Amino acid sequence: MEFWRRKKDKERACFLKNGTVFLQQLIADCNGISNPIRMFSSDQISKATDHFDAECSILDASSCFTWYKGVIEGRSYVIKRFTEPWYEDEPYNDIVLSSRVSNHTGFLKLIGSCLEFPRPVVVLEDLDYTVLNQRGSVGCEDALLLPWNARLKIAREVATAITYLHTAFPRIIIHRNIKPANVLLDKNGTAKLTDLSHAVTLPEGKCWIEEPVVGTYGYTDPIYFSTGSAGERRACCIRWWFERHEAWSDENVS
Repeated sequence: MEFWRRKKDKERACFLKNGTVFLQQLIADCNGISNPIRMFSSDQISKATDHFDAECSILDASSCFTWYKGVIEGRSYVIKRFTEPWYEDEPYNDIVLSSRVSNHTGFLKLIGSCLEFPRPVVVLEDLDYTVLNQRGSVGCEDALLLPWNARLKIAREVATAITYLHTAFPRIIIHRNIKPANVLLDKNGTAKLTDLSHAVTLPEGKCWIEEPVVGTYGYTDPIYFSTGSAGERRACCIRWWFERHEAWSDENVS
């Protein structure tokens, strides 16, 4: 009984701490307006992941979080557990922004979260996802590359998701960590952009911001890396480039 009481006290303290930071960030980012999400208990998450057993982990591990697959109340979910982020706000940032874009087909849909662990746990939809590897294919690194048209389709879908971040809200959202490992393919091969941990919401009326550079080395935009200036204009150019090259590919294939 004493152990159970201490466990519940710890969970309550984690919930209050995480909930306070989450609400503060939600208010700062979008004045508290967001799509509703479900709150899961620590018992539900622990049971679904067998207490975060490595056997339940899926996809490729990240230095900041680990993916798991588990069943809660008869439904399968993808569960993301933050481990050692570089910045304390990353988990809350991911939850807040993912909830805002969860109705768009270009993003991995956020279902809910659990705030009863020392670091928040995120619960997302499960559609039998696979993740792109560093070469832009699936499976092991030496797997055959996806067909050219398939790669262009993925690029266009990711560019559409990025454009949504830049145009759908009064304040532009910049992802800042676009890379293959953050693009998941569902069972139909549709690309889903994920991980908004590093994303930043620009001040209203501004299309760029200067902040310390974050992201993954090797995938960070060169201009952003050298100047620290993040903006939406370059991603719109990237979308145009993808669409032009897709048209060129279709012409040559035909």
